[in-house]
Amino acid sequence: MIARLACLHTARSNAALFEAAAEALPVRACELSHHARPDLLREPDEATLNEAARVMEALARAADAVILTCSTIGRAVERVRAPCPVLRADAALAEAATRSGGEVSVLYAAPTTREPTEALFSAAAARTGATVSLHFVAQAWDSFLGGDLTGYHARIREAAEGATGRVAFSQASMTPAAEGLAPRPLTVPGAAILAALRAIREAR
Repeated sequence: MIARLACLHTARSNAALFEAAAEALPVRACELSHHARPDLLREPDEATLNEAARVMEALARAADAVILTCSTIGRAVERVRAPCPVLRADAALAEAATRSGGEVSVLYAAPTTREPTEALFSAAAARTGATVSLHFVAQAWDSFLGGDLTGYHARIREAAEGATGRVAFSQASMTPAAEGLAPRPLTVPGAAILAALRAIREAR
């Protein structure tokens, strides 16, 4: 059975990244629908988190799982009441990156994602004994907001080349910067889709 995954994005460009991750699976296991709400990419106050939760509850009515792809408003998942799994994409990445322990370098670009990213990776690392360090990619987010994706990904790629241990890109928008790097950094879309498919199997 093909799983129906509904993705809530705050950056429209993330839709293509998740589609590419789904197409990279060895078999066709899911079909994705994409729902972009750029207006939710703001300070994660009560109103923002409640609105994001409301949107995800609506998406869950016609999906087998819902994926929130934005780290900034990730805590909204905790407020959702839905008949299917609802996942934070960044939480799936944290679990995948720390699963085997060891040293993990987590890169992030948007300042607003530091707190939720640190909390997720610290909790995941505590379960496996991994050692996690966060690295802010300076000026990268300004490039992203200004529409300079080439510059954005170049700054991230440069930061990744200087990182140690297993490297994880904590934001979905960072994914294209992984191309050509060896070993390839772990990225949000692939980790999230695999976690969603696993959650669906466990729920059935």
